[in-house]
Amino acid sequence: MKVSILVPVFNERTLVRRSLDAVLSAPLPEQMERELIVVDDCSTDGTSAILESIAAAEPRIRLFRHAVNQGKGAAVRTAIEKAAGDFCIIQDADLEYDPNDYPALLKPLLDGRADAVFGSRYMAGEQKRVLPFWHSMINKTLTLFSNMFSNLHLTDMETCYKVFRTDLLKSIPIRSDRFGIEPEITMKSAKRKLRIYEVPVNYHGRTYEEGKKIGWKDGLKALGAILYFYLVDDLYVGPYGRSFLNNLTGTPQYVNWTTGILRRHMGAEILEMGAGIGTFAGSLIGRRLRYLAGEKDPLYLHALGNRFLRTPHVEVRHLDPADPSGFHDLKENFDTVLCLNVLEYMDQPEVAIRNAWNSLAKDGRLLLLVPQGPSLFGSLDHTLGHKRRFSRPQLEALLGGAGFRLERLYGINKVSTLVWFLNSRLLRASRISKLTLKLFDKTVWFWKLLDPLLPWRGLSLIAVARKPS
Repeated sequence: MKVSILVPVFNERTLVRRSLDAVLSAPLPEQMERELIVVDDCSTDGTSAILESIAAAEPRIRLFRHAVNQGKGAAVRTAIEKAAGDFCIIQDADLEYDPNDYPALLKPLLDGRADAVFGSRYMAGEQKRVLPFWHSMINKTLTLFSNMFSNLHLTDMETCYKVFRTDLLKSIPIRSDRFGIEPEITMKSAKRKLRIYEVPVNYHGRTYEEGKKIGWKDGLKALGAILYFYLVDDLYVGPYGRSFLNNLTGTPQYVNWTTGILRRHMGAEILEMGAGIGTFAGSLIGRRLRYLAGEKDPLYLHALGNRFLRTPHVEVRHLDPADPSGFHDLKENFDTVLCLNVLEYMDQPEVAIRNAWNSLAKDGRLLLLVPQGPSLFGSLDHTLGHKRRFSRPQLEALLGGAGFRLERLYGINKVSTLVWFLNSRLLRASRISKLTLKLFDKTVWFWKLLDPLLPWRGLSLIAVARKPS
């Protein structure tokens, strides 16, 4: 196995050689290799020449340089893109944090218990330099605010030592260019429901006279970053798979509206094809004997596994709706199959319908949720990766061709049909703003009451079909 140690550097000529020597000689778990991804953020004090000489003599160092100074967040973002290890450790080049803590930081990841590990300066480490009171209080206050909005219970959100599984870290978009990276990555890890552990680390902090760069203005910006990334669900490198769709339909009141209809037709043993990150499963698993959440994307599978880790009647497994081979051992195992926001992404949706047929017991039901209205297909559909929108006759033909008997069709969310047509066909927008989605979600109760009175078709279509006995 390999760990990528990500080292952002800016104007550290007096310390950078000692710092990199310490990182190169630090202990690692047995049989683990290391690579150093060093990003020089346009240093102007001679650091660049020192880094070039060190990198030329050390094959474990890969050196990159920014032509313009951008900030720590930008340097870490570049390092993440270049990382090739199984795990990533963020390491400042100022010797405040002790590389001898690497084994403790990596242990929860290697044991399979964690997806991310934060090294805390405020837990009981072996050594910690005593620094000014107000600096520590500002850090603890930022951690408090971060905990309030992320619903985590961290002791040190602002810590440099954050260790991640590389595949997960690469899938998280980093937008902050400076020190806002700390609250940003914390908030996004919380929203992605990563398993986060904290371990105590040694800390040898610097004073401003000794070269410390972060200041009170960065503290105010960190507060702004906490609020911003609390409001904005920018969770996947993007658009990553169906993440934009999850943001669009993952509003809780809208989900409750949809799942309220689905529950009327569900049995006790459920298979959900294309479960994503569990947007619908979280509202549907209650009081079921068995719920199998199938997903083909490894990151979504990971999210599902974390979400339902301690839910004994929920099984998470790799399942591709377009691959019949994964369904061989599921023949006639379920009384209900859910296929929610899946068919519109497939080249051959009839394959998923056949897989659902084979998985259902006789007299079982297939519940579909698809976007309605081929005439609405436009720029938003292209952003989402849709290949089609369905009309009622098309859906009836698709189900009838597989042998299903259509029992019920629901057209829902009629008010959004107008918004979709305006943005997708007339304005050719690439996305709907987060504010619009949140306002819509807060007023779903009203649109739900109004829905039966509007004369046009809904934006989404729910089909209930039975496999004849």
